[in-house]
Amino acid sequence: MPCKCRDVFYISEKKSKIHFITQINELIVKSSKIFKNLGLETQKIENIVSIEVENPREFFEENFDYLNTNFHDLEKDEIKIFIENDDNKLTLSSILSTKALNRYLHFIEDKNFFDIIENHSLTAYFQPIIDMQTNKIFAYETLTRGVLPNGDLMYPDVLFAKSERNDMNFTLDRMCRETALKTTAVKKIDAKVFINFIPTSIYDPEFCLASTVKWAKQLEFDPKNIVFEVVETQNVKDKEHLKSILNYYRKEGFLIALDDVGEGYSSLNMIIDIKPDIIKVDRNIIDNIDQSPMKQSIYKALRGICVDNGIKILAEGVETPYELEKVKEIGVDYAQGYYFAKPSAEIIRVI
Repeated sequence: MPCKCRDVFYISEKKSKIHFITQINELIVKSSKIFKNLGLETQKIENIVSIEVENPREFFEENFDYLNTNFHDLEKDEIKIFIENDDNKLTLSSILSTKALNRYLHFIEDKNFFDIIENHSLTAYFQPIIDMQTNKIFAYETLTRGVLPNGDLMYPDVLFAKSERNDMNFTLDRMCRETALKTTAVKKIDAKVFINFIPTSIYDPEFCLASTVKWAKQLEFDPKNIVFEVVETQNVKDKEHLKSILNYYRKEGFLIALDDVGEGYSSLNMIIDIKPDIIKVDRNIIDNIDQSPMKQSIYKALRGICVDNGIKILAEGVETPYELEKVKEIGVDYAQGYYFAKPSAEIIRVI
């Protein structure tokens, strides 16, 4: 079974015929005019306008601004592209593999992102998680950064925004997990490590998670020292699918944490459904909790659920001593945030 998390979108650089396919007659006419303005000869057959170019990638690079400006967003989604050359012939079945014009323009616009993916230019930063009973480092959360050619970093919010619109979450999420494991081994971390994963990017645990488990075993990690952290749970529609992913992790001996608990009503149902080993209370609840009776009430309720069900509770986003004192007063197992340390490429061994 082919694994989608290995797919990387690219634009051919061979001499090709680019077919612009649409069911809307007005777009056929408009496309023909646009190509005429670019000095290109076109061929029209029913709902297809075709042009011949020496290098498709260069064509989209050189004409990005013109195409992006002259087609509006709905048109860019409606027009499908097929690039035909000696390696890729146009057939009735191959038309099913067409991608929207927007996808090709995003590829050009997001060149830095695709360079990171193609070159595996990812690194991991680490933020310590503190055991409130011992005041020592209990674990580290790994946070991915993309590294640009000039050394600048692309942060996770940008990385995943670009991967989302380019349908690359499968690939990026897998690469992030593997980078976290490899970097952890290189840094010789002897504490637990929290590794994020997006459940909607995994369509079949046996295939999508095989490489993650392989690296964990090859690097000789104790499974109980790896905590897979479920993020973006608000986007999970198929809870049975999520359970199958977590069951796969648990079968391999890993621990499970649920992130952003308290953000939206769905997270309480998630606690019931997936029975995590650890919950991470959303930083919006921790922010100024010492000044908000309402936030304190919510946190107390979550703490009670954890105590009654053998779940550990982690306060995320602690930034002041007052927030820390309040969660300690109510009850907390672990804490994480700028009050202790910011994420860093270098491991902080002692707090």
